[in-house]
Amino acid sequence: MTTVTFPNDLLFSTNMTQQEIAAELAVALYQREKLSLGQAAGLAGMRKMQFQHLLASRDIPLNLDVSDLERDITNLRALGRL
Repeated sequence: MTTVTFPNDLLFSTNMTQQEIAAELAVALYQREKLSLGQAAGLAGMRKMQFQHLLASRDIPLNLDVSDLERDITNLRALGRL
């Protein structure tokens, strides 16, 4: 997990905590495909699943590519769910 420190005047003017601002930044960078899911989760100070729940609560889709889909299919087959 990454630690980011924001100036107190920013915290005061936004009425947000360090963690809340870090999460907002992580979401924005993830949406712009500047950070991977793991990187964004780390910046937000969350585990990947927690960050996925945050994205889902905002109707933000996961950035997946063909290799992600192929890996998911392989995993589902291994679990007998496909």
